[in-house]
Amino acid sequence: MAKENCTTVAEFILLGLAEVPELRVFLFLLFLLIYGVTVFSNLGMIALIQVSSRLHTPMYFFLSHLSFVDFCYSTIIVPKMLANILNEDKTISFLGCTVQFYLFCTCLVSEVILLAVMAYDRFVAISNPLLYMVIMSRNLCVELVSCCYLCGTACSLIHLCLAVEIPSYRSNVINHFFCDLLPLLSLACSDVTMNELLLYIVATFNEIITIMIILTSYLFILITILKMHSAEGRCKAFSTCASHLTAIVVFHGTILFIYCQPSSGNNMDTDRVATVFYTVVIPVLNPLIYSLRNKDVKEALRKVVGCKVFS
Repeated sequence: MAKENCTTVAEFILLGLAEVPELRVFLFLLFLLIYGVTVFSNLGMIALIQVSSRLHTPMYFFLSHLSFVDFCYSTIIVPKMLANILNEDKTISFLGCTVQFYLFCTCLVSEVILLAVMAYDRFVAISNPLLYMVIMSRNLCVELVSCCYLCGTACSLIHLCLAVEIPSYRSNVINHFFCDLLPLLSLACSDVTMNELLLYIVATFNEIITIMIILTSYLFILITILKMHSAEGRCKAFSTCASHLTAIVVFHGTILFIYCQPSSGNNMDTDRVATVFYTVVIPVLNPLIYSLRNKDVKEALRKVVGCKVFS
């Protein structure tokens, strides 16, 4: 790589998803619809949990924060992506790029840890229902959620501090629809081995720890379910766990596919498409998977809507 091709940059150009003009309007309308449903469902879930007293339990406390995180990292990514789909000017400032990555990474890591916390919450609820409210006290729930956000902030700060030290880039064109770290590192002129190594170490460590917590929690949940005498109780518990595990497999599978593999120029397009699942699709699915199929949520929604209509 010639040194004269390397320079400092003040802004980047995001290529986005579609280079075919005929697909722009279709993709814009599709992602606008998905984002609208994401905002409505997640903020609606947060509001419903706040106003309904029957949902003031640890489980729904965590669900409200999951909805908040989903809303946040979808909002960090999608509006800029929508603007770039229609606009010819696809630039983003260096500061805007770093802020977008920092906020996105914070939300992503927070959700990874939050999913593990929710698995532990379900373990306590199913394995020890009589002491559930005592064990999962308000203080413990707040501490667990705070730990999720603090870990997310710490991880993103580590990557951000190393990324801003990159002196020059061979190009300012990012083959992605937002400022993710791997596409950014692929443009660096300097040696970014430490950045990539740290990214894989942190991502792999987070995945191993959280997946171990999830698997251990569900192993004990499975043992408890198999000991139940009621067939109806078993079916209900299995149904809840199946939905939860499905979402976890989709989310963690995508993360592992993207961040815990050696990078190369050939898989950037594949990574870009895979990233759509956890930045756009998963935030709109989570309210349905975790909450809207729940009888308590349906009953609370029916009461709230009934009161409004009656008023």
